[in-house]
Formats: sequence, structure tokens, C-alpha cells
Amino acid sequence: MLDRDGFRPNVGIVLLNQRSQVFWGKRIRTHSWQFPQGGIDRGENPEQAMFRELHEEVGLFPQHVQVLARTRDWLRYEVPDRFIRRDARGHYKGQKQIWFLLQLVGHDWDLNLRATDHPEFDAWRWNDYWVPLDVVVEFKRGVYEMALTELSRFVPRFDERPDIRNRYLRGSGNLREPLVPAQPGPDAGMQAVPMPRSAGGRVYMELPPGASFDPDPQTARGAGDPGVLAKEP
Repeated sequence: MLDRDGFRPNVGIVLLNQRSQVFWGKRIRTHSWQFPQGGIDRGENPEQAMFRELHEEVGLFPQHVQVLARTRDWLRYEVPDRFIRRDARGHYKGQKQIWFLLQLVGHDWDLNLRATDHPEFDAWRWNDYWVPLDVVVEFKRGVYEMALTELSRFVPRFDERPDIRNRYLRGSGNLREPLVPAQPGPDAGMQAVPMPRSAGGRVYMELPPGASFDPDPQTARGAGDPGVLAKEP
């Protein structure tokens, strides 16, 4: 389902724990990290699609989270031709996304990367809100910056530190006013997976016991987009 400009409607999810850290997932069999996201099916509104993707990608149900805010307008990114199926080139350009900010009111053990037969991630961790965008595929970085910046004012107990923000975010986005937030829920537990470490130009993963999910699918999935190759980061 594309709009007249060639963009597929999509949702993105920024999930917070009680320390205002964000869920950060590692795409299956890659070194790319990202937030949960997925397409809006015909007949769905953005919130319905968000709750469906939340369960499919991280195993959570509506009772596990509280919606704090969402972006007011669509945020768009174009997908390079090398990531687009040959038969879709020319009319498919990329994604337009509504981003949601969610508060986890359940527990870390409620997260389940194997909730479906087609998992998106094989590892996860909690990360500081201003995530390092250099581990995000390049063509998504602008949208990540705009979404994080627009939603940041609604992060509970968020301590705005320009030194940290400027370290991770690059450039400036077209910022918009998000919706009014709700109140956060009760505390939840914490569990972390280390970020990749670079050594000699290569990236290595170190995952502590119990923090790795290895579904070992036959093929990686392409972000739930029929116009995108399975290899899209």
C-alpha cells in the first residue's frame, strides 16, 4: 500500500524503561541496531499498527505499555535503489512513519523476540535515549534524529544534556509539535546487552547469558515491506 508519492505508511516505536532508556534491537544476522518498526496494513490506523508490530517484533501486548506521545506528522525516508526489489523500482521510494513513544509498565521478562515465526531481531538491550546513530543504517538516521528530538520532551525524568545529545545526533531536523503526553506507569526491571565493540575495523558482539535471542531463521526478513529486499538493514 503506497501513497501517490511512492511512500509506504509505517510506524516506528521508541520503547522506554523506567530509567528512560530505550529498547534497541539488533537485526537478525547483521550488526545493525534499530527501533521496532513496521508497515500499516490496509484498514489499520497508526495506533492499531503500532500495537500489532509491538507484539510481532518484541512480544509485548497493550497492557505492558503506556502510550506517552506520538509525532504529529509523517516523517519520511527514501530507500536507496540497491535495497529495493527490481520490480518495485520506479514507484516505490521509501517509508513515511508515525513514531510512538511508549513506557514499559511490565517487566523485562515480558519481552519476547520469538513471538512470531518471522522474528525481526536476534538480540536487544537498553540504551541511553540519545542512541549512537552510527550503528543505524545511513538512510534512516535523519528520521531517527527527528523522531527522538520531537519526542524527547515527553520522556519522564529526562535530563536534557546537550553534550550527550550533540555527541550522537547529527544535523538539524524539521521539528514539529507532538501530542500531549500521559503519565508514566510503575517501575520495571532492567537487563542490558552490550553494544557492538569495534576492533581492527570489525564489529564484535558480547552478549551475557540470558540476554541473547537466537531464533536462527532460514532467511532474514525485510522490515515487513513488500517493496524492500530481505537484505535491507
